[in-house]
Amino acid sequence: MAARKKFQQIEIPILDETIQVLGTPESLDKKTIKLDLTRKLKGKSLEIILKIFNNEALIAHPKKLHLMKFYVKRMMRKRASYVEDSFQAQCKDIRATIKPFLITRKKVSRAIKNHLRKEARNILLNYLKEKEYFNVCSEILSGEVQKALLPKLKKIYPLSLCEIRVFETKELEKAELPGLAKKSKETPSKKTKKKKEVKETKEKND
Repeated sequence: MAARKKFQQIEIPILDETIQVLGTPESLDKKTIKLDLTRKLKGKSLEIILKIFNNEALIAHPKKLHLMKFYVKRMMRKRASYVEDSFQAQCKDIRATIKPFLITRKKVSRAIKNHLRKEARNILLNYLKEKEYFNVCSEILSGEVQKALLPKLKKIYPLSLCEIRVFETKELEKAELPGLAKKSKETPSKKTKKKKEVKETKEKND
């Protein structure tokens, strides 16, 4: 008989909370769930996609963070320019894709937009290589990454919005994540240990 489904407690360390999802630990393993964080982030419409791991307890970690399309459209103004980019960056543990999104206070030339785009990319590449993926996710939610970008980009041109539109990875299983034990290296078996001991004694006798 198939295991009866019931609500399972799933820990979400990045949000410091637990939610309930219907299923069995086996069926929920490697599944993804979506959460709308608009209320938690006081009006900023951001969706988080979490991947569930069955590791003694069920635990979910962020696979993707992204601003919702209607929120991005709402932030845009007629007499302003927007700057987008998308590139892969190396975090301390894994690679991730990041898409910054900037809105200037007034319309600007293509040269200024290119300057903003290049500077934002350089700042983020240097910032991410010093941080683990999980910590970057946490800092995007708290706004620390955006705060690191804004002062430097404002020197090029004043901005009305400086955001990370998307941050995601396809290498989540390789990341350093809280609550997930890394596979330990295989210890030599008793038989191989005994063989080594026998060899050592033979060499001594010779």
